[in-house]
Amino acid sequence: MAEYRIEKDSLGEVKVPADKLWGAQTQRSWENFRIGTEKMPLEMVAVFGILKQAAATVNQELGLLDAARADAIRSACAELLEGKLAGNFPLSVWQTGSGTQFNMNINEVIAHRAEQILTAAGQPLKVHPNDHVNRSQSSNDIFPTGLHVLGLTLLHSQLFPALTALLETLRSKAAEFQDIVKIGRTHLMDATPLTLGQEISGWSGMLERNRAMLTTGINFLRSLAMGGTAVGTGINSHPEFAVKIAAEISRLTGEQFETSPNKFHALTSKDELVVVHGMLKALAADLMKIANDVRWLASGPRCGIGEITIPANEPGSSIMPSKVNPTQAEALTMIVTQVFGNDATISFAASQGNFQLNVFMPVIAYNLVQTVRLLSDGMNSFNANCAAGIRPNLPKIEFNLHQSLILITGLVPLIGYDKAAEIAKKAAADGITLKAAALATGYVSEADYDHYMNPARLIKANE
Repeated sequence: MAEYRIEKDSLGEVKVPADKLWGAQTQRSWENFRIGTEKMPLEMVAVFGILKQAAATVNQELGLLDAARADAIRSACAELLEGKLAGNFPLSVWQTGSGTQFNMNINEVIAHRAEQILTAAGQPLKVHPNDHVNRSQSSNDIFPTGLHVLGLTLLHSQLFPALTALLETLRSKAAEFQDIVKIGRTHLMDATPLTLGQEISGWSGMLERNRAMLTTGINFLRSLAMGGTAVGTGINSHPEFAVKIAAEISRLTGEQFETSPNKFHALTSKDELVVVHGMLKALAADLMKIANDVRWLASGPRCGIGEITIPANEPGSSIMPSKVNPTQAEALTMIVTQVFGNDATISFAASQGNFQLNVFMPVIAYNLVQTVRLLSDGMNSFNANCAAGIRPNLPKIEFNLHQSLILITGLVPLIGYDKAAEIAKKAAADGITLKAAALATGYVSEADYDHYMNPARLIKANE
């Protein structure tokens, strides 16, 4: 039979599992919001561990918290960050929109563990989740702070390394294939030639611009709400707390943060997160284009375009022997659809809330973490299992190049659009080559034709 202990809060007594560190408010939330399977992200738990550690240090420095309790809180936070308190953070995303119950879950666990640490050290002091762990804070200012720290640190630790690795692979492929001339395509129809390297450089160029935009965009997350407390006035917070907590969070994370100049904006608006997630959506849009290009170019392989080959990672059919599918591209494009949905959720959530507080913050946190995790994992997987193994199918590239009637564009500077179109139509109607059709019309000499229609020349428009 399960063992319980009795915890109390302002509403009365609550039974809490004896082996858990949380208190009454966490238990009430766990019982009252049994909705879905989505839990508050562990990444957010870790961020709150950093924020509570920083708050203990600043409160001690300002004379608001004694050294013994501050040390114990810091020790409990360190254990949280090491994963030693796992299993104590059970709350659903679908809870109060301010994240108050999540904040209290963190407060209660840290307070309980800090008391254990003090007792073991011969200092049986009471550590209160509100009066000590949550000192100088409100859920309303720590949760927006957590969102910003979460976003910035995840982008630096997870997304940027994955993005850079894929970018470097594509840069390498662009350089390796820079001299392989192939047919271009616009509107899914034949267009003038380019090289396979030039085509891939378009993909790497997208990722370069995405990285540049995100590098700028994350600066919007460096502004922190802590010190604003409940509504932005800073009630029950020391006048120096806001500046000092931003400096301490910077020290602990190795990132540069600053206190928000307008706490009323910082508590109620989530516009900065919408901007950053919008940049992640832009990255997702480019990844969709890259993945689609890859699977189009690898299609067939005999009855499609088939100009590149990609790694054969798994059998592609339960009924068709030898079939291999572009599974990494498919996984990446499914990730993109999820990111687009997350962006819609975050955008709508950020538009809501009334007066001094946005009350959609847990769902913003959940979707932000999922987006970064999926994009990072997706790019790593696509890079290792697909992009790194892209190879040109030279016979198919050569065949497609010389089958295209659009090469006639090379003669336009010499004979004009109308005569060039006439040659292309004649070649199509008579089932002959462009060269045969051009010479038959008498519009060009063989020497001129060979000069103007050299595919290597056509890819260098300015030479």
